[in-house]
Amino acid sequence: MLFSTYLPLVILCVITIFIIPSFSLNPSTISFIESFSPLFGYKNVKPSDDGKSVQISMNQWSTSGSGFVSRYAYNHGMFTASIKLPDNNYSAGVVVTFYAQNSDYYRDEIDFEFLGHIAGEEWVLQTNLYGNGSIHRGREERYTLPFDPSTDFHDYGILWNTDWVVFFVDDLAIREVPNVEGMGGDFPSKPMYMYGTIWDGSDWATHKGEYRVDFQQGPFVTGYTKFNIDGCQIDASQSLQTECRRYDMTPDGISENERRRMHEYRAQYMTYSYCYDTDRYPTSLPECEVIGQDMQPIAPPIMVSGASRRFR
Repeated sequence: MLFSTYLPLVILCVITIFIIPSFSLNPSTISFIESFSPLFGYKNVKPSDDGKSVQISMNQWSTSGSGFVSRYAYNHGMFTASIKLPDNNYSAGVVVTFYAQNSDYYRDEIDFEFLGHIAGEEWVLQTNLYGNGSIHRGREERYTLPFDPSTDFHDYGILWNTDWVVFFVDDLAIREVPNVEGMGGDFPSKPMYMYGTIWDGSDWATHKGEYRVDFQQGPFVTGYTKFNIDGCQIDASQSLQTECRRYDMTPDGISENERRRMHEYRAQYMTYSYCYDTDRYPTSLPECEVIGQDMQPIAPPIMVSGASRRFR
């Protein structure tokens, strides 16, 4: 009788253990100085007095830019930062990033890239991902933004597990990429570090390189704050299979309501998708075929063909 009384509670606990995700989409904020290190352009990587935030910049005396990298690699998780872009009237060619990458020869990558700006025009955000060094099969998408990202901080997040990569802007999913069977090694699968950088992408970033960086308009300063990392931290003592398994217990993509809102965003703001670029990919890549309208906007975007080229 006593067992029968507590049986529903036992079942509920078991269900909770195996169904509820192991990490929240809103993890706690971490300190910049405790979690990241300068990567290049050290003089232009300036943490705040309290160590929680950082500014990185590029100027005429340091034209290669600057950046930082996380102290640890992670295998799956939720990674977010609040970013404020340069507020110069002219920042064409100035590329600002927040991304995950490893240093393998055949590397994986998941990224946000902001592609410079000219006053009076829309801001352009690009997302991309690849695995196992498959950079020749870029999966770029570009969007304009419904706000000015240079006047205030906005949140950008990457949710990554064995089945999905989801990109978020201010808690709104804007892109969902499933790990379909045909992708094989193209889907990011290896532990990665988190990066933030600013650099000169004059050759391709703004209007396909028509407008270049003008360092007389600088300095170009980007702020990062509210860093959140809820992922499986990797070090030499860990076993990837045993220690990171719980981070795969995440939601199956996004909810139907989130997907509806994502479609609305993409229909209004997406300007390029590799899924529609038939000149570049006469045969669609596997995930474009499998997920159909979930991958694409309600109406075909205006196409401007061309792959991105990243800072190396």
